[in-house]
Amino acid sequence: MSEKDHVLIFDTTLRDGEQSPGATMSHTEKLEIAGLLDEMGVDIIEAGFPIASEGDFQAVSEIAKRAKSSVICGLARANYKDIDRCWEAVRHAKKPRIHTFIGTSPLHRAIPNLTMDEMAERIHDTVTHARNLCDNVQWSPMDATRTEWDYLTRVVEIAIKAGATTINIPDTVGYTAPRESADLIRRLIAEVPGADDVVFATHCHNDLGMATANSLAAVEGGARQIECTINGLGERAGNTALEEVVMAMRVRGDIMPYKTDIDATKLMHISRRVATVSGFAVQYNKAIVGKNAFAHESGIHQDGMLKNAETFEIMRPEDVGLTETNIVMGKHSGRAALRSKLKELGYELGDNQLKDVFVRFKALADRKKEVFEDDLIALMRDQETGEVHDRIKVKFLRVICGTEAPQSADIILEIDGKEQRATAKGDGPVDAAFNAVKELFPHNAHLQLYQVHAVTEGTDAQATVSVRMEEEGRIATGESADTDTVVASAKAYVNALNRLLVRREKSDPDADVKTVSYKDAG
Repeated sequence: MSEKDHVLIFDTTLRDGEQSPGATMSHTEKLEIAGLLDEMGVDIIEAGFPIASEGDFQAVSEIAKRAKSSVICGLARANYKDIDRCWEAVRHAKKPRIHTFIGTSPLHRAIPNLTMDEMAERIHDTVTHARNLCDNVQWSPMDATRTEWDYLTRVVEIAIKAGATTINIPDTVGYTAPRESADLIRRLIAEVPGADDVVFATHCHNDLGMATANSLAAVEGGARQIECTINGLGERAGNTALEEVVMAMRVRGDIMPYKTDIDATKLMHISRRVATVSGFAVQYNKAIVGKNAFAHESGIHQDGMLKNAETFEIMRPEDVGLTETNIVMGKHSGRAALRSKLKELGYELGDNQLKDVFVRFKALADRKKEVFEDDLIALMRDQETGEVHDRIKVKFLRVICGTEAPQSADIILEIDGKEQRATAKGDGPVDAAFNAVKELFPHNAHLQLYQVHAVTEGTDAQATVSVRMEEEGRIATGESADTDTVVASAKAYVNALNRLLVRREKSDPDADVKTVSYKDAG
């Protein structure tokens, strides 16, 4: 393959992905995810929206300083203040990029109340300003797929002449379809003067379930950059999933002869980490990284798999970072075996961290006959959640259940190092436990989401509980796993409260990350 067949992967998990309600990540979590993206071979990381808040600025700036290989990109609206702030954040990167945008469709032109000519002038001036600061400038006409053709070609030409090096064509509301997506890119390259001198990119949303198909079609039409997120995270129905486009081009190279620099064996690990830090669990039947993506239950399928794995699998599990077998650990397993197994699952632990995890592993093994890989992953997710926020801890919980409501919960919390006890009633054991927490730590946060799923099968299976809470516009998620669903629920609830506390007190740089309006570049 030639360089003309190389498709750049532009990951916007930390920007568009983080705009999902409840998906706000902490400063430390953003740095970790950026590091994993860099190691995996992502070409461009859109690290955030620097003007949005001091927290976003600090995160983008720190990611820019730490990046080893990836281009580090910041987002900016079409005004000098945004662009200057963006440049200030990314300027220390080895490979910085400014990404500036403006909505060009009739609906989006009405937001800043600009005429076509006024908008065209602003595009020229702001792209020129960005290019004077940085040699690598990306420009996006937001809602491009609903922009009049004549006006779209006009403003794309203006952006190219003003110095844009990448032209991104966003399908902001997931409106287009594959054939249309390909034709749009193909026509722009053919008809806009100077199009051969820039890279065309595609940014697709999944409102109609066609984001991956639309992105791959755009590549067929001549786009050589795909904007995507891990697990398809993003506004509304999400974005193109990075793992899907990468593996689609790899598996079907016969009809999509394109290449990327992504190390696909790291896909499963980063998928799990993004799910953990965002609080958005991956659906079981999600392509590539879902729990059932390589599972076979049908007798016919199982028979075929035993005879030849290719009968029902078009990829090998190890291609995306999964082990072929699900090795069972137990209470007789030692520390060395645990370290080895966790390393196999993508977790590198220091001695002190392994010591803490080993204690929790042994406690889990005493309660379960068999500890599976999924149990260990849940254990690590619970460990990582607890390491970041620990002002409030669940020390003891006992619930009394009967056939008639109300139920009662007796709980001991450690709050800022001091243990406190309370008993409360509720409509069920979980409600009673939450009421007991609220009695000890009064708050006005509203529970937006509560969900439970079993990590493995059996009556001794761990339950992973996720909650999402909102307080005065601040949203935080919490997650925990335990063989006792009520205990897992209480711990997840407390984890979310801890995150809200950090945001409330603004010790977390991301406290007000979502305060800027009109922030979506596609």
